Amino acid sequence: MKARLERTTMALRVAKEFQDGDIVNLGIGIPTLASDFVPEGRTVLFHTENGAIGFGPLASDPAEYDINLINAGGQFITLMPGISFFDSALSFAIVRGGHLDVAVLGGLQVSERGDLANWLNPRRGVGNVGGGMDIAVGAKRLIVVMEHTTKEGEPKILRECTYELTAKECVDLIVTDLAVIDVTKDGLVLKEIAPGYTVEEVQAVTEPKLIVATDIREIEL
Repeated sequence: MKARLERTTMALRVAKEFQDGDIVNLGIGIPTLASDFVPEGRTVLFHTENGAIGFGPLASDPAEYDINLINAGGQFITLMPGISFFDSALSFAIVRGGHLDVAVLGGLQVSERGDLANWLNPRRGVGNVGGGMDIAVGAKRLIVVMEHTTKEGEPKILRECTYELTAKECVDLIVTDLAVIDVTKDGLVLKEIAPGYTVEEVQAVTEPKLIVATDIREIEL
């Protein structure tokens, strides 16, 4: 079996999308890894629902661990100059007020229209939407990062989501371990593919018909 991109590599590709001065919210899982890969020369202000803007990479040294300094996923964060703290009410006012430039969420399923299902897996019977619905519709741009298929090899990019939706027509960009795909009004545009893979191989594990970009290339990091 061909190697697919690792989770850290997917996060690195996501971080390329961050622009200087962006306010960015990172969901639990692969998205949180993106805080470690902000492109050199860019200042990105990371936002967390539990009440902070302006933290840096995840804390890697146990000496930096502070139970009072965690993101919404319970991971320890590092402080950056100028970090601001506030309550959850203000944090969600930032989300609902349209002040997030980018949000990065994980996904269970994404439809060809950009519908997102990411909070309830019926096979497990448990789920917690948290602030996902607010973030999905409140961010100016939503990136979903996820594996391209399930562990059983089934597509996660579908014509119609079969799981409970988080939000409708909210996804702008999909980054997977096989591809980078734009969600447009005309359909899903395949922009980049993982090294060693072909367009046909990506299409074979993607339910909707992909529109191949004229300048399609290997995933760039």
